[in-house]
Amino acid sequence: MEGKEFFLNDEVEMKKPHPCGTNRWKIIRMGADIRIKCLGCQHSVLIPRRDFVKKMKKVLVSNQE
Repeated sequence: MEGKEFFLNDEVEMKKPHPCGTNRWKIIRMGADIRIKCLGCQHSVLIPRRDFVKKMKKVLVSNQE
């Protein structure tokens, strides 16, 4: 299976919603770990890349054109 493709500043949907009720996140840092920011309450979370790929459902708004 081919890996999911995502870029810095993309808006993504995760499999589980954030406790604030929204399911939209923005990728704000990429490296070995991915930092995402909730677009509902602005809380940011640092997740290992492997876990992020498993938990990401789809890219909603892509920064790459």
